[in-house]
Amino acid sequence: MKLLNDDESLDLLCGHTFISKFPTEGFKKLSVQAVHHCEGNPLALEVLGRLLAEENSLQYWKSTLRSFETEIAFGIQCILLRSYELLPHHFNRQLFLHIACFFVGKDKDYVEKILEDDCSAISGIKILSNRCLLSVSPKNKLMMHNLLQEMGKDIVRQEALKFPAKRSRVWLSSDSYKIMSKGEGSETVEGLALDMEMLRKEEFPVKSLKLKTDALKNMDKLKLLHFNLVYLDGSYENVSEDLRWLCCKLEVFEPPMVLQSLKILNLKDSYNLVEIRNMSRIPHLETLILWNCHSLVRVCDSIGQLASLALLNMTGCKKVCKSQKRNALVRLVASSFSGGVAEQPTFSFPQSLKQLFLKDCHLECTDFFPLNFRFQTSLKYLNLGNSLFELLPCYEHLKSLRVLDLSLCLRLKWILCLPSTLAELYVYYCKSLEKISFQSHRFTLQEFGYEGCISLSQIEGFIKLVPIAKLEENDLGHMNWLKEYQNREVCLVGDDELTKGRSPCVQVLYEFGIMSTSLPDIKDPNMKPKYVSELSSLSFEVPSCPMNRKLKGLDVTFRYTISGDDYLAWFCKISTTNGVDLMYNPKVFGKPKFGNVGIWLSYWPIGNTLDIGDIVNVSIVVMSGLEVQECGVSLVYADENVTKETLKNNMDWEEILGGDLFGFQLSTGAYYLCRRDFYELMEVGKLTTDWFRILVGDTIDNTEVRGWRKTGRPKQLNPSFTELKIVQCIIHGPQLEEVYKIAKMPKSSFVDKTLEFTSSMFRKTMKSSTSSKSSDTTIEKRSLKVVLKVDFTNDKEKIKALKKVSRLSGIDSISADMKDKKLTVTGDIDPVQIVAILRKSWHTELVAVEPAKEEKRDGKKEEKRDGKKEDKDDDQKKKEEALLEAYKSYNPYMPQYYSTHSVEENPNACAIC
Repeated sequence: MKLLNDDESLDLLCGHTFISKFPTEGFKKLSVQAVHHCEGNPLALEVLGRLLAEENSLQYWKSTLRSFETEIAFGIQCILLRSYELLPHHFNRQLFLHIACFFVGKDKDYVEKILEDDCSAISGIKILSNRCLLSVSPKNKLMMHNLLQEMGKDIVRQEALKFPAKRSRVWLSSDSYKIMSKGEGSETVEGLALDMEMLRKEEFPVKSLKLKTDALKNMDKLKLLHFNLVYLDGSYENVSEDLRWLCCKLEVFEPPMVLQSLKILNLKDSYNLVEIRNMSRIPHLETLILWNCHSLVRVCDSIGQLASLALLNMTGCKKVCKSQKRNALVRLVASSFSGGVAEQPTFSFPQSLKQLFLKDCHLECTDFFPLNFRFQTSLKYLNLGNSLFELLPCYEHLKSLRVLDLSLCLRLKWILCLPSTLAELYVYYCKSLEKISFQSHRFTLQEFGYEGCISLSQIEGFIKLVPIAKLEENDLGHMNWLKEYQNREVCLVGDDELTKGRSPCVQVLYEFGIMSTSLPDIKDPNMKPKYVSELSSLSFEVPSCPMNRKLKGLDVTFRYTISGDDYLAWFCKISTTNGVDLMYNPKVFGKPKFGNVGIWLSYWPIGNTLDIGDIVNVSIVVMSGLEVQECGVSLVYADENVTKETLKNNMDWEEILGGDLFGFQLSTGAYYLCRRDFYELMEVGKLTTDWFRILVGDTIDNTEVRGWRKTGRPKQLNPSFTELKIVQCIIHGPQLEEVYKIAKMPKSSFVDKTLEFTSSMFRKTMKSSTSSKSSDTTIEKRSLKVVLKVDFTNDKEKIKALKKVSRLSGIDSISADMKDKKLTVTGDIDPVQIVAILRKSWHTELVAVEPAKEEKRDGKKEEKRDGKKEDKDDDQKKKEEALLEAYKSYNPYMPQYYSTHSVEENPNACAIC
């Protein structure tokens, strides 16, 4: 660990006590004294700083520092120990010792569930974190500095230096083995860990692998017990009833007694587990984890009677699901000979289930295992990934279902009648999937993952993408001539999830009631438009209809080439003098090879909105990547006595633009028919900042389309859906109790809440610190200097980084140093925004944020004014430095002073909580 000098130590101490680099008036001498005790150790400075920050009074500081004088020989360890002793409650100290001995590296929520009743763990963990005695990692793991962890263990050692059996906690496997083999357990033991695998690796002399349960009889206070590869012989009758945590490896699980308080049972990675018995002995069980119990064959039927079981994870339990089918067949055969009625499978799912994981079980939908979950009407999350069924039953009765994961179901062809409450659907690499429909006939999903679904052609209320080769001529209506080009090839782009791996043949897209296709550069008389322009826009007046004909809509086409930019962004826009205002960005479209010409052809069924004499304006608005060579428009008519064309009858496609498009309407009344977030593309530098102004003019701000989704304007999420986004289904593995995120969100949905908070905090504080103290209430803008370390590797990347940052408003100057890989930006800027943009392409760290120096007049330094002015400048400086320290403390990209370590445990154990 690198020690700090006196100045650095004072800065760090003051940062934790005063949230400033400078001590408050009157505390400077005491601060120097405190720094002296810490001997430059960052951890001691942080711990002592947090301790002193609890009360900013001279009397409290003097009393606290005086307590170190008599124990000065102990130095840093004394400071850490004193912080532990001054914890407000006895159970806070017990919690610290439990974590130091057994739970470093464990999931915070997992530990809270185990220790809440005894140690008030939820509030206690916050107290320990505030004292810098504990930290919580970004992955929600409890982390503790190794000095603190060793201090906690040493506190326990001092309870009985030469007799581990008389200590409250025994974490060394060598000590635990001696206690268990000799039956030396005592009533003082609250926690014990024994890993026979670790002893074998350490070549510890083990006399017998089988130990007797008699050694547990005297441990009346035993709450935490961790066994790995330990074989016990005897009765569990006298095991402590206070047992909260049990880790062991076994072949048959049967609760030794009725466990009224047990809520979480974790048997994850119990590869040898074959059978589970007598689950009725755990009547209040809420979570059951059987993940990767590959050998599990039998589960008792009493599991279906667990009225509180909300989460069941059977991921990878292939044999138990196969045995369900086999046992049912045996019973069916037996009943056919006896004339009786066939019994149901050996176990059923409880009605109380809310989350059910059946991934990698290779399920088939049969009469014996129908997968209809008829009685599990409270289900919110269902994972049936990597199954073998071709069709699922209708789930319209699952009114609470929010998340459905069917990824890697390679045989699945249709998903029909999904409930309207569903918020997330994942069908990654369902290669045979063709159609998805909804109970409400509307697409309302907040998250939808469909990459690798190369056969997917219809998503109700969303899109249809069908190869022309699969359509009949009457399916295409007045565009039936396209059949001639069904074998031509076009590279489709726009939505990588939809186009990746898909056939390159010409396809037709149906979206928002608009029919479109992309073609190579062909010459066909059917494509000769009535109105043509060599520019990217044109206008015309709607003429009167021919005799006995009715105007159905418009054919819009344009020819284009690629301009060289990596990303293609454009809209087709139609507006009229009678109020029609539409702008459309297709989900997919063709990308010709560089130098070749591509054609986009579309049909807009808006004839019912057009009147004779209306002026129609059509334009192709390009933001990036295309050059329009020509655009054209034709009017599409139909016989008056034909009310519906075959498109409606054969393709189930309503030939009228409109429907439920409220979510796509802007505040101006225009319809923004788009299913992607172009605002995000601007933030990562793929689009210029004026892209929206190019599209709609200056009438509205581009923030109106920020966070645009597949369903249009962002909506307030259902609370239950929001909870499911980061539901922590406790499937804690034996070494690191992993937090299983129910469904991986796409990049566009992730929001760095820390950055968002810091940004708003930074702007708010800057506004406060720069407010004029005079009667004039205007805000004085303060220029900042921001220094960042950016991992660009060559001049080309450096120029690209400069270009990205230069697009931001308020920039005064930018400079880059290739040698040190540093980027310096000055101006009225937001550091958070700069970091967020650069981190999309490079690893970026914030090095410094400070007020920019004002220009010197006539090359001379500005002389200081009177004393009041100097004091005012000092106050202002302190405020700004306090602000910057606060900013750094919240910034997730700042480097840490030291690393953390977790306890050694066997990754193959399992937990019973």
